[in-house]
Amino acid sequence: MSSDPKTHLADLLRAALASVAPGASADIQLERPRDPTHGDFASNLAMQLARALKENPRKIAERLVRELPVSPLVAAAEVAGAGFINFRLASAAKTDVVKAVLTRGDDYGRGAPTGHKLQVEFVSANPTGPLHVGHGRGAAYGASLACLLAFAGNEVCREYYVNDAGRQMDILAVSTWLRYLELFDESVPFPPNAYQGDYVREMAQQIREAHAHRYVHPAAAVLASVPAAPMRREDGSYTPEEKEQLELHLDGLIAAAKDLLGEEWAYVHQHALTEQLADCREDLEGYGVHFDCWFSERSLYDTGMVAKAVAELEKRGHIYVQNGAKWFRSTAFGDEKDRVVQRDNGFYTYFASDIAYHANKFERGFDRVIDIWGADHHGYIARVKGALQALDLDPTRMDVALVQFVSLFRDGAKVSMSTRAGSFVTLRELREEVGNDACRFFYLLRKQDQALDFDLTLAKSESNDNPVYYVQYAHARICSVLNQWGGKEAELAGADLAPLIGERELGLCGKLQSFPEVIAGAAGDFAPHALAFYLRDLAGEFHSWYNAERLLVDDEAQKRARLALAVAVRQALKNGLRILGVSAPEAM
Repeated sequence: MSSDPKTHLADLLRAALASVAPGASADIQLERPRDPTHGDFASNLAMQLARALKENPRKIAERLVRELPVSPLVAAAEVAGAGFINFRLASAAKTDVVKAVLTRGDDYGRGAPTGHKLQVEFVSANPTGPLHVGHGRGAAYGASLACLLAFAGNEVCREYYVNDAGRQMDILAVSTWLRYLELFDESVPFPPNAYQGDYVREMAQQIREAHAHRYVHPAAAVLASVPAAPMRREDGSYTPEEKEQLELHLDGLIAAAKDLLGEEWAYVHQHALTEQLADCREDLEGYGVHFDCWFSERSLYDTGMVAKAVAELEKRGHIYVQNGAKWFRSTAFGDEKDRVVQRDNGFYTYFASDIAYHANKFERGFDRVIDIWGADHHGYIARVKGALQALDLDPTRMDVALVQFVSLFRDGAKVSMSTRAGSFVTLRELREEVGNDACRFFYLLRKQDQALDFDLTLAKSESNDNPVYYVQYAHARICSVLNQWGGKEAELAGADLAPLIGERELGLCGKLQSFPEVIAGAAGDFAPHALAFYLRDLAGEFHSWYNAERLLVDDEAQKRARLALAVAVRQALKNGLRILGVSAPEAM
């Protein structure tokens, strides 16, 4: 007899099916009814069989119930509605979970090893400035998903793709250099589309302190060959033509800097990259987000992987040349238009490096790769998967989870964010204001592909309306009760659980039984928010029980049984919070 009630009920239904319809087969499904008055589990097996048996599903259900083997774990089996079979478990079948939780401890809910090697790539923000609150949501989701997949039994590699090549890094480097020139009164009008934040001035000051005037060039020399910029508008209301002029002006400044600095441009570029990447690492580590691999985009060029990927596509007939540029025929793989992989000047595009990077992921032996992108990258999915297919790699082994934008509200007003303008709210500022735990939990209270309004006031409140406080308080409450008791927790593993007969107690046991199912389902759906919801519900059921019943009663057997249940609830809360990157305080 299986110790898992769900597995045991499936075995009973299988035996009944063999009696009712010998030779028939069906995928036996058991779900927990939303309404607890409908029992502990429900099956639609009769409705699955109706067409094959050409019989009314309710009558099939009645026959199945009659043929169910007798089981001490089942208190009742009833036919409901159009043909559902509802099961009510015996009390002992519910309370046995307490022993299972206390026995497995930190491993309760952990799945058996699957042998699957997964990669989760997330955040991967351009290292062009501090992480903002939008990055925080992607970090919370990615880190929690990786922990969830690992807890479900998979081998997981957490990866950050460092965009250390390309135009955005050039813009950051030239922004830093222009601020450096200002320190020597060689002021070049600072472009509104360059990076504006104070962190740029700080990097400029660092270069001055380390190298004095070594990288100074007269403003006139800088501007000599740079296309003119349109008149500056403080409100940012540029026409499309003016915006194009601004970008050309910025590109001209980058070209001038490279020309004037020569080989020393590499130092300015590397300094900006190193400083911002170090700040990013520090911020994420402080947020409880850790990576196994920081993969350099530049390494794809330095090792020839980008050129190799484009050459392989060309060899397979998926590249054509138009106006001197090489195009990938991505429309053949479901994309809305073909994409340039190499410009007429010989430079590869971002898309070319994306192709090489994803091909490299499979070369490293991952069974499945999971990319977590911002919602604005939705259009990239078809082209990247198309390129994988063109390279004869299985695109179904690549999954993309899109993370929607975050709206941060402070005092009822929405805070705008702009990386280049430098007016954004950083992740570090948010963490300092509401704490890591609130950040991590609040980001997971809505499915990642839905827009999120982050309420700062609620996140900081110490009330039951604050979901993270509510869950953590349940854990702390249990610790407080155990401290009042003063006994040895280890002894509770052998407690007689027969006194657990109350409706709330048995409901809590049922909730604990579902924890492994929640882990497996949330991992399969890439949905850590489902675990956050579960923890909130479990905490709610515990608080209701705690408020309705005394745990430290005079009857010794009942007291020990209730304390054992409380410890089991605490363990499930702790295990779930750990996966989500949230602490489980013992006192609040």
